[in-house]
Amino acid sequence: MVNEGPNKEERDDTPAPESALQADPSVSVHPSVSVHPSVSINPSVSVHPSSSAHPSALAQPSGLAHPSSSDPEDLSVIKVSRRRWAVVLVFSCYSMCNAFQWIQYGSINNIFMHFYGVSAFAIDWLSMCYMLTYIPLLLPVAWLLEKFGLRTIALTGSALNCLGAWVKLGSLKPHLFPVTVVGQLICSVAQVFILGMPSRIASVWFGANEVSTACSVAVFGNQLGIAIGFLVPPVLVPNIEDRDKLAYHISIMFYIIGGVATLLLILVIIVFKEKPKYPPSRAQSLSYALTSPDASYLGSIARLFKNLNFVLLVITYGLNAGAFYALSTLLNRMVIWHYPGEEVNAGRIGLTIVIAGMLGAVISGIWLDRSKTYKETTLVVYIMTLVGMVVYTFTLNLGHLWVVFITAGTMGFFMTGYLPLGFEFAVELTYPESEGISSGLLNISAQVFGIIFTISQGQIIDNYGTKPGNIFLCVFLTLGAALTAFIKADLRRQKANKETPENKLQEEEEESNTSKVPTAVSEDHL
Repeated sequence: MVNEGPNKEERDDTPAPESALQADPSVSVHPSVSVHPSVSINPSVSVHPSSSAHPSALAQPSGLAHPSSSDPEDLSVIKVSRRRWAVVLVFSCYSMCNAFQWIQYGSINNIFMHFYGVSAFAIDWLSMCYMLTYIPLLLPVAWLLEKFGLRTIALTGSALNCLGAWVKLGSLKPHLFPVTVVGQLICSVAQVFILGMPSRIASVWFGANEVSTACSVAVFGNQLGIAIGFLVPPVLVPNIEDRDKLAYHISIMFYIIGGVATLLLILVIIVFKEKPKYPPSRAQSLSYALTSPDASYLGSIARLFKNLNFVLLVITYGLNAGAFYALSTLLNRMVIWHYPGEEVNAGRIGLTIVIAGMLGAVISGIWLDRSKTYKETTLVVYIMTLVGMVVYTFTLNLGHLWVVFITAGTMGFFMTGYLPLGFEFAVELTYPESEGISSGLLNISAQVFGIIFTISQGQIIDNYGTKPGNIFLCVFLTLGAALTAFIKADLRRQKANKETPENKLQEEEEESNTSKVPTAVSEDHL
């Protein structure tokens, strides 16, 4: 009986039930089993994923709770789900819709100023309200993500995004500016349920060699929404004096986005699931195993702030993303300052920035999955962002739009391409803490710096011109690049993925050793 048990477990790849092991007298009482050296040192007994022991049993510190919501038998199987790409694509699409609504006012700032009869600063606040609402709501939403899971957060974010889009249709009169503010505030609350999810979706649904690419795809949707927000509003809403005709053109844009948001809400209801049946990676399996239902939420935040590398990343990410938010919000004003009447081309320049950044995000994600050089890649991209910003600053006023397209695109390739890098680097530095909390803290930093930079740069542009305003951003990007150099590459998730051998040759050797051990035991019995 002792000779047959382990071989069967290897063939079936099914953990033996604990009760069966306890009931088997040849295993539990025979002295030769407990003292035979070949049993105690054989690697397949302790680390092979198909053994009856939990895959994280060796790595699990004392005092940590065992998983309460996941079946241990499921945790012993590492398998990716075919649904994973549908989940990330649906998320990417409704994130795109929300991002479009963030920038749709700023990309035609002067037209909405004329329609509603308000100041440029009032229109800027329609973009900045996204940043403002995120700061107080992040921690409650991150707690909800831990408490209720991905599906509930996805449904809530998509529903709020849809509601805000339809509320804006009630603001098609010049005196109804407060209604459009309410609709935008609802969309800004929806954004809180969206921004922190890319790294969480990537970790929960994707294997170790796909997480960075998946995170890039998830962030890709947000960037695509910003790109469309730069391109479409100047085309749908021309710069005309007649307010009645303006209301008609604005209503077309609002109806389109309302219909798209409704369709995406239906897709979220159908496609989005909480998590796959099996964990997609060793790190995720260990994360389930180490998660305690009684874990302190505030304790997790406290541990994150004791992690110096993560704190430095929070600051540097905020400086980079905040500069991008300010640049996106004020781009229309900066371009029209030097090229009057070029609203459409201002939108195209914004589109160029974001499209180039999406390309950079995808390339960097694929590169990270292959090289795992998080620190080096992040630092190089940050330095190139600074170089691109400097070149853009000193070429904006040359009088040639084609030069602006080239310099803005180069800057965007690195500046917006940096955003998914920051998410994935944060997860590596803070594993096994919740991805939702670490991503949320990065986004809080981005919103805080985004508000500061948008207000400050806007005032500098109004009083001194565009060049001093852009130099203001260059100074802070220089600080961010310097701080990035001090971050140590403590890649904890990568270490967790390497704890359990996954090399096929090692598994074959373990199976061979396992088949030999019971033979020795049987000879002792005889």
